[in-house]
Order: sequence, then structure tokens, then C-alpha cells
Amino acid sequence: MSQTESRGGATSPAADESEPSAPITVMLSSRLMVLANLLKRGAILRYKRLTGLSSVEFGLVASLGRRPPMSVARLAEAVGQDKGQISRALANLLSRKLIAKTANPKDSREVLISLTPAGLAAHDAIVEGAQERNRRLLEQLTEAEFHTLLGQVDQLTAIAAEMLESEKNAR
Repeated sequence: MSQTESRGGATSPAADESEPSAPITVMLSSRLMVLANLLKRGAILRYKRLTGLSSVEFGLVASLGRRPPMSVARLAEAVGQDKGQISRALANLLSRKLIAKTANPKDSREVLISLTPAGLAAHDAIVEGAQERNRRLLEQLTEAEFHTLLGQVDQLTAIAAEMLESEKNAR
């Protein structure tokens, strides 16, 4: 595989038009998606076991966290779903007494969502589980490898964000 010079002057693997196309599964983006999906599936199973929450529900509980109450619209934005998608999950959380709804004192038409003491306990279990999963994932890396990895992930994230904006503008 050929090498191209990256922004930092180092070489990185690049596609060479004279080489046959590699299967998509060997591409970095595919490998990162596999990693992300494995981590997500493991998290869903863990949080279901620890708290009985579905993936949407634990996302809502994690987003609410120990923050001030949030509007449904702001919460939907935080989890990347529309208000309709999260309404059933919020109803389930309300019926299990994990969240409370109150009217916004600044706008009585708006509902604010917050965690109850039971919801905070579920949130703390999620955080504790996430910390354990993170520790297990990274325990084989040296501190230098860890910092290098974080820098590379940040760089790739910035490039992926640029790519997303380019796709949005290519309509």
C-alpha cells in the first residue's frame, strides 16, 4: 500500500489507484464502526443488566445526569433524536419514577425533565459502569500510547466533522 504525507508531515497509508480496491472491512472507518458497535452493544447489555434501562432510556438518564432540569427539546437534541422518538422512553421512565416533570417557571407551556433520587441512582450506576468499561478498554495502553490515541481520535473526529459538513453542503 502506498504512503501519503499527513498534515503533521508523517506518512500514512493511502489508497493507490494502481492497487486493486481493498474490501471495505479493512478500511479504518469500517474498523472504527465495528469497534464503536461492539462498545455500544456491550454498554446496552451492561446497563440493561444493572439498571433495567433500554438503550434510549439509559441515554436519556445519562444525558440528564446531575444537571439542572432540561426541556424535552433540549434533551432530544442532547441524545440526537427527535421529541417523538423519546416520548415513549420518557413515559416509561416517568412510570418507573426515574424522572420527574415540572412546568418551566419561565414558560409554563414548556415541561422540564429531571432525575428523581431513583433516577440519580441509575445514573450513578451508568457512570460507574462506564468508568469500569473505559478502564478495561484502556488498561493495556501505556500513558504515552493513551495520549497519542486521544490525540489521533481528536484529529480524526475533526476531519470527520469537516467531511460531514462537506456532505451536507454537497446537496
